[in-house]
Amino acid sequence: MTIFLILAPYGIFTFLMLVTSATTSVFAAAAACLATIAIDIAYGRSVKVLAAGSAIVFVMIGLTLLFFDPQLGTLAVKLSVDVGVFVISLGSLLLRRPFTLQYGIESVPAEIAAMPGFLQANYIITAAWTAAALLMMVSNLVLLYVPGLPLWSSLAVAFAARNSAIYFTKWYPAHCRTKHAQPSQALSHPH
Repeated sequence: MTIFLILAPYGIFTFLMLVTSATTSVFAAAAACLATIAIDIAYGRSVKVLAAGSAIVFVMIGLTLLFFDPQLGTLAVKLSVDVGVFVISLGSLLLRRPFTLQYGIESVPAEIAAMPGFLQANYIITAAWTAAALLMMVSNLVLLYVPGLPLWSSLAVAFAARNSAIYFTKWYPAHCRTKHAQPSQALSHPH
């Protein structure tokens, strides 16, 4: 459920970009970010850096479309979103607060969150998302500057990058638990 809430604004943005205007798409995505923030608050969880930062990114792009450059192309809007996500993700690493840490702390027992490898695992998972955002950003840049390439090539890169990051986010914690489990625990609790 958590991964769905995290990705819902981006899914809404991507879908709406296919069927409506970029302005509508970014404001709907911003509303979805605010809804995820409201859900977190309602359940007593922290406001997530990714959700708040993404809401700001979507609103800023929307305001740019409304007031400064209404003719901004679809690729430029997608690139702007990818740059925003990349900056949020990389910024969280540079500030030594990987954005996945907030989700991780709230989804595992306190004794697991207190383990030394927990923070390192969150750095690695956030780095995977940063790499995925970078790949999506580069694929949109390539399409922007090499217009003869088919649109599906960028969509394929985005799909592969995002799904790889999702898979890694699910796989890596289980891998760490298996790797650090004591032999008797690994045998009695197979994954």
